[in-house]
Amino acid sequence: MYNQIVLDHFQNPRNLSELNNPDAYGTGANPICGDVLKLYLIIKDGKIEQATFKTMGCGAVIASGSILTEHLKNKLVADAQKIKPKDLVDLLGGLPPIKLHCPDLAVDALKSALKIYDDKHKKASK
Repeated sequence: MYNQIVLDHFQNPRNLSELNNPDAYGTGANPICGDVLKLYLIIKDGKIEQATFKTMGCGAVIASGSILTEHLKNKLVADAQKIKPKDLVDLLGGLPPIKLHCPDLAVDALKSALKIYDDKHKKASK
């Protein structure tokens, strides 16, 4: 059902923790299945220095959060804003059709976190 990349990120998730005092955080949720993913970011000078996540979700959601946090390291905020669920599917080497919605949670959490970061930055510059 899952390929080796997905299994590795599910069984050995990277960056699975909550950050204290993140610069931004966001949540993605699927009300139908109940999966939730929270993403935490440390951002310095417009670059994501650290990304971690916590989740209550299936293997594909865990793998999506894990691969996203790895992919975000040292990425400019402007580039992170362009990440789409399909990018995570590609990084994972594919997902079964019934699990293609799982990366949406990770990307929703990312978009939410980046909006919070952007809003904070706009307030600080006023």
